[in-house]
Amino acid sequence: MKSIVVFGAGKSASCLIDYLTKICRENEWTLTIGDANEDALLKRTVKIPGIHRVQVDVENAEERNALIQKADLVISLLPPSLHILIARDCLANARNLLTASYVDDEIRKLTGRLEENKIFFLCEMGLDPGIDHMSAMQIIHRIQASGGKITVFRSHTGGLVAPESDDNPWHYKISWNPANVVKAGSGGAIFLESGEIKKVSYKNLFETTGLAEIKPLGNYAWYPNRDSLAYIPVYGLESAHSFIRTTLRHPAFCAGWKNMVRAGLTDDEIPISSAVKTMSEWSKPLLPFVEDSNKHLYDQLGLFENQSLPSGARTSAKILQVVLENKWKMKETDKDMILMLHEIEYTLDNQKHFLKSSLIVQGENAVRTAMAKTVGLPLGIAAKLILENKMPLTGLHIPIIREIYEPVLKELAKEGIRFREEIN
Repeated sequence: MKSIVVFGAGKSASCLIDYLTKICRENEWTLTIGDANEDALLKRTVKIPGIHRVQVDVENAEERNALIQKADLVISLLPPSLHILIARDCLANARNLLTASYVDDEIRKLTGRLEENKIFFLCEMGLDPGIDHMSAMQIIHRIQASGGKITVFRSHTGGLVAPESDDNPWHYKISWNPANVVKAGSGGAIFLESGEIKKVSYKNLFETTGLAEIKPLGNYAWYPNRDSLAYIPVYGLESAHSFIRTTLRHPAFCAGWKNMVRAGLTDDEIPISSAVKTMSEWSKPLLPFVEDSNKHLYDQLGLFENQSLPSGARTSAKILQVVLENKWKMKETDKDMILMLHEIEYTLDNQKHFLKSSLIVQGENAVRTAMAKTVGLPLGIAAKLILENKMPLTGLHIPIIREIYEPVLKELAKEGIRFREEIN
């Protein structure tokens, strides 16, 4: 009997747990979910019979190893900084590992030992990164196989609120880790535009925006996402003079958020002075950026009210996180929405072509969100394929090769995650 262990029962875990429960029942496998937060653990699993629930301190080596040793395959939905703890133990115990997070330097250092021991680590296997890689590489490989030369590659992804649940001026609600919402873009970005490398600081990131049209919904604003240059050789697109990966938001969001960044209200390093007691005192640095055209955005968050600061919040980022969790909380019946768009220009037979491939996924409610579906299903499908020996790979991978993306995209289509393509 094969066994799957999942570390993490947060907002993105619901659809993964449902999918894994289904395949474990069909194959008589066992499923164990571990999390430090007992409330989150019960919330995600209490109504699903047959799941083993374990409250675990992942930073406790003994507790961590006890779960990993029981597994044939491990999935980590923990914060990225904790993946390395799981990864090292998976390597020591010869267990395969899946994550939805970017490959970091610490995990990359394990590459040689993974190959030597014939262990398979598959990272960047969620939405973004994940579905974006797979759908893009399928198109890229198809164009290159036909003799086409790609000159422009732009890939946009966003987790937003569905139109029917959009009832605040930011046009945004939280369907994933709220700390990541606050810190999004904090590392700045670098990308390639018309042959020139563009480097953008965090302070200017939300001013470096463009518009992407996603039919039939309309135009959305994008801002650059992290290090796009690193993916040029990964995607095999050295021929491109423009290459960028971005995050999508409503234009009003970027217009309002850039001032939050400028005012330092997203800072997570400098402790708040003990003299600052109220929201209005804390938000004073924002006042120079407030105009009649944007004041309603900050009023919606209650930034200028005289109420006390959240207890225990010691930095601006922590204060803002508490505010957003309250003001942008999804109601039980609210639906979120995932948007993805690839824009690719290429030449073929001396003719220029422009390809657009778009994806729209709506959630069902505040638990079975589009975010949970698009992050969780790729992980679940990959887990199934690995345990069925239909993905016989070793070493460290991200989903950019046919052996991974073809079967996973095929299964995602069965789950309703399909792209719409047009070529001009």
